[in-house]
Amino acid sequence: MSTDSTTRETTVTWTDPSQGPSLLPTMDGIDFLRKMAAGEVPGAPIGAHIGMQIAEVGEGTVTFHCHPDESHYNPIGMVHGGLVCTLLDSALGCAVHTTLPAGTGYTSIEIKVNYLRPVSKDSGPLVCTGRVTKGGRRVAFAEGEVVDNLGKTVATASGSLLIFPLETT
Repeated sequence: MSTDSTTRETTVTWTDPSQGPSLLPTMDGIDFLRKMAAGEVPGAPIGAHIGMQIAEVGEGTVTFHCHPDESHYNPIGMVHGGLVCTLLDSALGCAVHTTLPAGTGYTSIEIKVNYLRPVSKDSGPLVCTGRVTKGGRRVAFAEGEVVDNLGKTVATASGSLLIFPLETT
């Protein structure tokens, strides 16, 4: 691989991902995510890969900020839709997590994303907010949107999430 003036490089650094989940059996979802937002619990490693951080946590809602760069580009020179989908999936899931008691987990069942505008490195920071639309004991539903630095909505999503007891070891 050439290292001429067109070559770019990025470094991803994260904290041991086993630290956060070890707290889940004793901490409810909203407290866990508030500690994560405050830097008291390490964030998920995926956040370091795509430049996203939790900005706000409330009952049934979570907001992330994301700073896309060229390393997130697809072949046509725009931010890959997978970054936007990952941001939305994280916001929807974490919004549901704020409603869960200690010892309870979740995972996405499905997500439907509507891409409304292209995203570039100049679109950030992106703000993604997820909200629970219907809680449940086994399945919860959430929706969210991503807004660019001009306040324009670039994508929306709705999804369902499976809720389950975490296994303790």
